[in-house]
Amino acid sequence: MTVLIAAAQLNQTVGDFEGNARRIIEAAGKAAAQGARVLLTPELSLSGYPPEDLLLRAAFYDRCQEGLAQILAQCAGLDLHVVVGAPLMREGVRRNAALVLHRGAIVGEYFKRELPNYDVFDEQRYFESGGDPLVFEVDGLRLGVVVCEDFWFAPAPAAAKAAGAQALLALNASPYHMNKQHLRLDAARENVCSIGLPMLAANLVGGQDELVFDGLSFALSASGELVAQARAFADDLLLVEFDRDAAGAQARPGRREPAMGLEEQVYSALVLGVRDYLGKNGFPGAIIGLSGGVDSALVLAVAVDALGADRVRAVMMPSPYTADISWIDARDMAARVGVRYDELSIAPVFESFLGTLAQEFSGLAQDTTEENIQARIRGTLLMALSNKHGSIVLTTGNKSEMAVGYCTLYGDMAGGFAVIKDLAKTLVYRLCAYRNSVSPVIPERIITRPPSAELRPDQKDQDSLPEYEVLDGIMQMYMEDNRSSAEILAAGYPRDAVDRVVRLMRINEYKRRQAPVGIRVTQRAFGRDWRYPITSKFRD
Repeated sequence: MTVLIAAAQLNQTVGDFEGNARRIIEAAGKAAAQGARVLLTPELSLSGYPPEDLLLRAAFYDRCQEGLAQILAQCAGLDLHVVVGAPLMREGVRRNAALVLHRGAIVGEYFKRELPNYDVFDEQRYFESGGDPLVFEVDGLRLGVVVCEDFWFAPAPAAAKAAGAQALLALNASPYHMNKQHLRLDAARENVCSIGLPMLAANLVGGQDELVFDGLSFALSASGELVAQARAFADDLLLVEFDRDAAGAQARPGRREPAMGLEEQVYSALVLGVRDYLGKNGFPGAIIGLSGGVDSALVLAVAVDALGADRVRAVMMPSPYTADISWIDARDMAARVGVRYDELSIAPVFESFLGTLAQEFSGLAQDTTEENIQARIRGTLLMALSNKHGSIVLTTGNKSEMAVGYCTLYGDMAGGFAVIKDLAKTLVYRLCAYRNSVSPVIPERIITRPPSAELRPDQKDQDSLPEYEVLDGIMQMYMEDNRSSAEILAAGYPRDAVDRVVRLMRINEYKRRQAPVGIRVTQRAFGRDWRYPITSKFRD
């Protein structure tokens, strides 16, 4: 006997109960029309993930029940079991639940057992853990249900099998970081396939604030073979056939979308993150300060790919220190991608500032103060355009700069969304090369010229910082891998660079706390993952 099961890979929005319910209903109709007997949706597919402190509000659960009633009513005529993820609150106890719906009724409930409380996850803040397994039967096939983190550990899959499950269904809201799919598959093989169960996982897709969900819903055979995989970074409906016999169940090979290389993964995550942040929050478009440098060039390319050229505006704001090639390359790139391009000189405003401050600065040498004034003038101009026209300013700072404070509060940090804030500078270059391999939108000189903030004569980034290959290596070991200074030195990095980078990371926490939200693509990003005190006497 063969049972066809569909995994709905949905792009849901937190709190959009009507829209989320509608997308589940539409997926149910499509699945039923193709002969599916079960539709599996992602974790908290009805509410969106993660709802964070909305889960502390009683009205949130009331709206959730309204959305659930909508699905029950609209799917009552389908001979289809629909597995929906939803938050439930009963007698003051909050649960992360999977609900099995059939013919207008709830025929099964499962409460998530393993509640992650690390990295970007805070589920123990909101939910009580479940424990009892849920197994339901369709056409003689006994299906166990788990929720996301449950299959990363052995107890929940083992409990489902002990309760009679022949195959496992997993509702997922697993956010992307680089090469995350390998970790999901390894965990599933270790904890599900090792006990003889095939499985199907439906993962969320889309951007939600700083998180991006990459989809890649998948099915594994009982032996751990990847037999089906949905698209990455896109809505999808993945249908998988499960055979059952006296010996158990098996997942048949089906559609298997190819894996992406690292650069394509990250670039796709940025595009989806920008598209959904602006789209779900209602911004009409984006404004970017285009400098002629590599960071703003990458942000412009991502924005155009995410939104279309007609919704993106580039503004070049030259100062007395802006090189001619910066103007030329900025104009060239804007023409290549077809966006509106404007030039607003900051020189008159800068002179006015210096005149106003002349008495205060009398007798004092020029330093970073004058550099920061230029950056803050640019930030003010961009925010003025944003306020007047409604478009959001996309900032262009990268992770390397954010780590060591090579950025200006209320200057280049001013804006609403930080597209590349979790990209090391070396990765920025790799993504520019990747994007140009698709079509040459970034002028080659932008990629090859030495990076410079152009805030003083003949300035180069490496006047103030170690080479980016060194800086990024130290940053990754210290910040992303939690290695000590001694371990970084043992890896061969020079002591002066290690001491300098670690010190700069420590003293610039106050800046990072004031940075705009941005897209997470590594396993440890500044923001939700990195929670260090600003005031601290600790030295490692």
